[in-house]
Amino acid sequence: MRIQRLLRPAGRSGRRPLRACGALLAAGLLATACSSGNPRTAPVADAAPAALPEATPSNLARYYGQRLSWHSCDVPGFECATMKAPLDYAEPGAGDIDLAVARKKATEPSKRLGSLLVNPGGPGGSAIGYLQSYAGIGYPAEVRARYDMVAVDPRGVAGSEPVECLDGRRMDAYTQTDTTPDDERETEALVEAFRDFADSCARRSARLLGHVSTVEAARDMDVLRAALGDRRLTYVGASYGTFLGATYAGLYPRRVGRLVLDGAMDPSLSARRMNEDQTAGFETAFRSFAKDCVRHSDCPLGGRRASPERVGGNLKAFFRRLDASPLATDDPDGRELGEALATTGVIAAMYDESAWPRLREALASALREQDGSGLLRLSDSYYERDAEGGYANLMFANAAVNCLDLPAAFSSPDEVRKGLPAFEKASPVFGRGLAWASLNCAYWPVKASGAPRRIKAAGAAPILVVGTTRDPATPYAWARSLAAQLGSATLLTYDGDGHTAYGRGSDCVDSTVDRYLLQGRIPAKDKRCT
Repeated sequence: MRIQRLLRPAGRSGRRPLRACGALLAAGLLATACSSGNPRTAPVADAAPAALPEATPSNLARYYGQRLSWHSCDVPGFECATMKAPLDYAEPGAGDIDLAVARKKATEPSKRLGSLLVNPGGPGGSAIGYLQSYAGIGYPAEVRARYDMVAVDPRGVAGSEPVECLDGRRMDAYTQTDTTPDDERETEALVEAFRDFADSCARRSARLLGHVSTVEAARDMDVLRAALGDRRLTYVGASYGTFLGATYAGLYPRRVGRLVLDGAMDPSLSARRMNEDQTAGFETAFRSFAKDCVRHSDCPLGGRRASPERVGGNLKAFFRRLDASPLATDDPDGRELGEALATTGVIAAMYDESAWPRLREALASALREQDGSGLLRLSDSYYERDAEGGYANLMFANAAVNCLDLPAAFSSPDEVRKGLPAFEKASPVFGRGLAWASLNCAYWPVKASGAPRRIKAAGAAPILVVGTTRDPATPYAWARSLAAQLGSATLLTYDGDGHTAYGRGSDCVDSTVDRYLLQGRIPAKDKRCT
């Protein structure tokens, strides 16, 4: 599944604008592919693939020995470069892939500790966009003083030979596809949408689709480490970026420097189990929203005494009405607000509690004034759709990476129908739609090359894993599991709402992470912050 994303923070206060930097949820870009047996109970390998040799293979020497040619970026204060990596690490002579890299140099070079690589999640989020819009200017001044802040767009993402699929008009239609089919005709329409999406990716990005896995992206990070002249990798990864960082640690444990894995994923889970866990995570987040909503006089889903169950029932009834009769919006392209887009809009606001007032306002406009514009804008921000009707590469890369990384949650509509009770139990509000959305990689043109695996990273330096107790996209249990798997990890817990913890306003979390990055000091076991 892996449908994580990180919202770009506005600054050190932790209040973030609703701007996607990660992955899609409600329209079906979830990681699935064909598999047999029961994916929920399928056995998991004891460990990830063995660590790679510490000596650089001769056939990769030209990549590890390259020097980056830095030049000014379009964004003042940043430098950009292009790094070459083999398209296929198994056959380095078969061709290269060009990867976009950016950095902002340490403000106190005499005290420089090295490079700090950042990744905001996704898969599909632009690391360079995150660096230039937040990390390079919004990370603590002490961190930016001691580190060159660096980002590489992973292969297939944004500036690094992006995966391309549907054009804007067809993507509009795709995002409006009904993901709660009521009959065979609607089921066939959903399957056809998934097939069309996959076919378009195959036509436009055939060269890339077999080579955008997380393992390959982690190997690219090691090439970048060498090109930057760093002996070890120092890294802050959020959401899916934690899976990327953990994968790096498993492949190169002796090259691990200071790794922060915030909003952690559990690499030992199947796609089916991830989907169910994440569905439950969004239900937990929605219940927190519901409790907050009814404390406000403008809550359109219930009064002060309404229970979260009642609020959820009212929202579900609203979705059902939209399924039958979409609402008008102020969209210049004439799009209406149907159930699929409304669900995406609601889910978008679950990532950060600072978006809850905006969601209340959007729901009030829809329910009381029959105006779907507010929810449509929330959905558009999630999909990274611009005012001209174009879409960022996020959604396409998200599907390409997820479908390559894990075998499927479901491989047919019949399997989805059998799984519906578990999903609807996990979330009465979102479960049915998220179950059907988990079907898309069943039709992917490239077979999955990855599998659920535990990552131990034996011999790695101390790693800091951060988990948020009511995180909707990366449930807290995943952070506990990853910290237990990694042999050198310590878990830092943030007792709060929203996705990820660093930079969200907790002085306890921020000071702990900063101390680790600057001094290498790991917190006491089971440290908990609010």
